[in-house]
Formats: sequence, C-alpha cells, structure tokens
Amino acid sequence: MKIAYLGPEDSYSHLAAETFLQSEEKGAAGERDECVPFRNFSEVFRAVQTGRADAAAVPIENSLQGGVLQNLDLLQASDGLYAVRESFLKIDHRLIYRKGVPFSDIGRVYSHRQALGQCSQFLMEKMPFASLKDTESTAFGVARAAEDFSGRSAAIAGAHISFLPEGFVISEECISDEKNNFTQFLLLKKGQENLPAASARIFFSAVCPHRPGSLLELLQIIASHGVNMSKIESRPVKDRPGDYRFFIEAETDVGSGAFDAFFREMEEKTLECKLLGAYSRV
Repeated sequence: MKIAYLGPEDSYSHLAAETFLQSEEKGAAGERDECVPFRNFSEVFRAVQTGRADAAAVPIENSLQGGVLQNLDLLQASDGLYAVRESFLKIDHRLIYRKGVPFSDIGRVYSHRQALGQCSQFLMEKMPFASLKDTESTAFGVARAAEDFSGRSAAIAGAHISFLPEGFVISEECISDEKNNFTQFLLLKKGQENLPAASARIFFSAVCPHRPGSLLELLQIIASHGVNMSKIESRPVKDRPGDYRFFIEAETDVGSGAFDAFFREMEEKTLECKLLGAYSRV
C-alpha cells in the first residue's frame, strides 16, 4: 500500500498518511507499505489517478478556517476518486526559530497559508512587521527558514516535527489562535468498488437550479429522508457566473436502501449531483 501525501516528511499530511496506513490492509508479500511525499496537492491527486499511489491523504476541512478549497475543487474535478475513510488530527502549531533570536528580530515567517492564518493573532502580537511567506507545506517552511543564517527567518510547523535544523529550537507552547484546533483528513482511492460496504457519513456535491428557493428544496430533500447534514460548503461553478456548487456531508449509511432512495431523489432534482465519498472515522 502506497499513500500519497503533501510532503516532505513531518507535514501534517504525512502524519495523517501514517495514521491511515496503520488502519489499511497490508500489501501483498514483497510489496512495500509506505507513505510517498509529493510537492503539491495537484501531484497528490494525480498520483492516485495514474496509479503511482494506491491512495492519498488530503486535508478537507479545518475547524478554524473551514474547507480546504483547493482540495474540494480537485476532488470535484477528479474522475473516479472517492473518499473512503476519515481521520481528525489535532493541530498543534509551534514556532521554529533560531536559538537566542528575540521574536521582535524575526523578519520572515514561512509556512503553509493555513498555518499562517491559524496563528495570525500570535504573529500580529509578537512580530507585527514580519513578512509572512506562504510555502507548499509546513515542512517546506522549516526548510526555507533554515536557509537563512542571519536568524531573521522562522517557520510554523507541527509539534510532532521529528527533525529540527541545526541551531533551531521549537516554541514550548502552541501558538495557534485557537488551541482546540482540528483538521479533517480524507483517504482517497480510485474506483467506486473501494467504497466501504457501510459508512457513518457520505460526502457529495450538488448544483441547484438558478432560481429562488432551489437551495431550500435541496435541504428539504435531505430533511424529508431523515438525514442529518453535518456540513455544507459552497464554491462557484467554473465558467458559469452566478451558479454555485454545494459540498455536503451527511450522516447516512452508503450501504443502506435508505441511501439509495435519498441519493436517487437528489440526482433527479438537482442540475448536477456527484458522490464524492463514504466513510467512517479511523
């Protein structure tokens, strides 16, 4: 089993991939079970599409900043990829900086945009004039900070980080604006046959007709089948100004007859409806 993730090692995606790998069936004899890093999320999705990896671990929602929009769009655009498991990771952001350097002397902070946003209050209070540098992952941010020998560069990464660059230290406390911070990760596989026989939740997208009350009608379908909607996120439909696609997670069993009736009505009464996954928590 090979699970693709946004690398390098020590990113939160790596931690999620390791968690999923432990719960997956082991590969055939002689096959190596491993987590394989890729440089950006587009490459992570492509790895599963092309067979370079058997699955992918991707963040889909953060409890502070909501949906990871890039990954919602990539999942929607992917042909035949489905979320088959979910895992929630507690996010514990720490500042990685050169030992002995006062916070006030730090002029650049590198990290993924999600981490920078989740630590905005700390950054404004402790280093209000520092430039915030977006990197492809938190682990890449640490590597960039280590390239600056002046001591004026720092990074934000997880408390689980296993390697610190020479001369760098990690803050003793979490620097997130909200300490009770979680990210939902999904394990993606190619092929509908990989969907579980039973699930706690399903994930799908739907586009409503562009007229008054159409979203209400969609919500009424969900309610009429006794299905509890656990989240909803909207994204513009590309090349169709004014139209929106809704990403919806609902608590229902994909293996039940009740799901069949519910989803059939959703398909009949929306312009587009696509099943994106069915899963239970690891």
